[in-house]
Amino acid sequence: MLYIMRHGKTDWNIQHKLQGHTDIPLNEEGRQMAKQAREDYLNIPIDICYCSPLIRARETAELVLQGRNIPILCDDRLIEMGFGIYEGTANCEDIPDCPVGMLFRHPEQYIARDGAESMQELWERTGQFLSEIVYPQLKEGKNILIVGHGAMNSSILCQVKHIPLQDFWKAGIPNCKLIKLC
Repeated sequence: MLYIMRHGKTDWNIQHKLQGHTDIPLNEEGRQMAKQAREDYLNIPIDICYCSPLIRARETAELVLQGRNIPILCDDRLIEMGFGIYEGTANCEDIPDCPVGMLFRHPEQYIARDGAESMQELWERTGQFLSEIVYPQLKEGKNILIVGHGAMNSSILCQVKHIPLQDFWKAGIPNCKLIKLC
């Protein structure tokens, strides 16, 4: 089985700021969410966890799996989508001239600029992770948990479930909710 989870809340989540590669920690609410997820998903069988190297994902994975003796391995391919100079921007989808806003309105039309990562780049690195790490282990019967981020998780979900790019955000991955992908 393959499961995916988004990290717990951060102060920037509450402020609706783009986090991207910026290494923002969980806030206290996010830590409580992860501890509640540990209780909620205690009986889900997991053999290995892969997570983003960013602190908000690593801390979430550590809190969710605390006491379970499950290896947690960080992989750079699971880092959040990079938003370049727009990281830290609040409510970008409401700013008419902010190009990252297009990512949230029409992801299939998004054109990355100013140091931001393109959808193709995100798709390629997460697809590589799936083909090199996840699919071989699923064939071996492993139960895998991926702990990551909104856009990165959506790219994995879309690839596994064959969801078209225009529906990139429709699945929605709430903070600290476990979603079974396959």
